[in-house]
Amino acid sequence: MEDRTFTASDGHIVAAYGWDRADPVGIVQIAHGMGEHAKRYAPVAKALNAAGYAVFATDHRGHGGTATTPLGWMGGDGWNRALADTFEFGLKLKDRHPQKPLVLLGHSMGSMLAQQFITRYGASIDALALSGSPGFKNAFGRIVPKIIARIESWRQGPDQASTLLQSLLFGNSNKPFEGPANTGPSSMGFEWLSRDPVEVKKYVDDPLCGFVLTTGSLVDLFAGAAAAQSAPCIAVIPKSLPVYCFAGSEDPVHTGKGDIERMLGMWRAAGMNHIEHRWYEGARHEVFNETNRDEVVRDLVAWLNKVTAG
Repeated sequence: MEDRTFTASDGHIVAAYGWDRADPVGIVQIAHGMGEHAKRYAPVAKALNAAGYAVFATDHRGHGGTATTPLGWMGGDGWNRALADTFEFGLKLKDRHPQKPLVLLGHSMGSMLAQQFITRYGASIDALALSGSPGFKNAFGRIVPKIIARIESWRQGPDQASTLLQSLLFGNSNKPFEGPANTGPSSMGFEWLSRDPVEVKKYVDDPLCGFVLTTGSLVDLFAGAAAAQSAPCIAVIPKSLPVYCFAGSEDPVHTGKGDIERMLGMWRAAGMNHIEHRWYEGARHEVFNETNRDEVVRDLVAWLNKVTAG
């Protein structure tokens, strides 16, 4: 892995990482999730390297090596800046490997970013892969969190974390997985991420993991999520863009399977006809860290080989 940085168009220094290789089949750009960082994707990147792909990732604003303020605060207009960072970094990757297809792979919050990314910069990538996406929420799921986030941002300040919002977003996530049958004698509180306790413990022990965005950053995220599923934004997504959406059947983030099915249905209704979807039965949120992670990577590589072949 090569550590690097790049300077965004607003002057912000963004931490970036590369698992490069000579003459790759294609380029995979990873957008990580909330409360984590890009280095956690090293095992996935190495597997994709072995399959012929150059892999790169950045730490989003407020995360990992890019954070210049308390973790979780993406800064003023940070969500839109993260979208621009992703686009600008992708341009650099295409300069590095001209004529090679570029695939954006987003996980969780990174998938939310990617879902809005394709409404602004969809023509800049050749394919999109989504892991652990929350999908598209119904009206209640869109409006209520946004209102609460605005109130909390006004009450506490945009750069402060909110226990109320943390509880609203993740308070019930671990409950289905607690108890001796799932966790043994004690729970680490993040069993909802994976059935593999070793991987869960790595997350819990990582000082750069486990936080929630601050109130102001959540306001921006919810606004971006609402925009991504609006009809005018969906209408401008390139219709020929290949999409691969994969998730664990027991992932609490997508609230049953309906949220993802709503998203894919709206895209298909708009004329996007190159969409594939896969559920991993029994798997939880972080499918790349699941007990069947080798299967997940094999399936991803098979799809990548198909969409980059043409």
